[in-house]
Amino acid sequence: MDTDEYLYFLDRAFDGIVGAVTELGDDLANTPPPWGGANAPWAIGYHCTEVARYWIGHLIGGRPSTRDRMSEFNARGSGAQLVHLVDELRVDLREDLSDFDVTAPLANTPPLEYEGPSRDLTPSGVLLHVLEELAQHHGQVQISRDILLSSAQVAP
Repeated sequence: MDTDEYLYFLDRAFDGIVGAVTELGDDLANTPPPWGGANAPWAIGYHCTEVARYWIGHLIGGRPSTRDRMSEFNARGSGAQLVHLVDELRVDLREDLSDFDVTAPLANTPPLEYEGPSRDLTPSGVLLHVLEELAQHHGQVQISRDILLSSAQVAP
């Protein structure tokens, strides 16, 4: 697997997420869309950094993890903070995948409560899962951005 090509697609997803969050500005980025159970775009962006950090950094790269998945959806921050988190993550992911071996065992195993795939994953499967999550949430953040901007324009 060409990890540079893989990271190119992760970068595209993160660029889209960060772009949508910064376009919203800090107030709207921390506002959930007006439908039940929705999460604020900033929280989804933060969740995506933690997804990649956990699944690639911890499971493949062997980094320690103290991830609190549930708290990710209530996280708040600024666009600048998300840019910084993504920039740091990109450096770490490049390091974690610098000697990627598709045949190597995972460094760690995810707990069952992490709503990931319902099967044991290979290192390639872990990478596909991260790409799946980022693609899904990239679209979610873009739709949330569009709705929040539209709602802000019609508000009195």
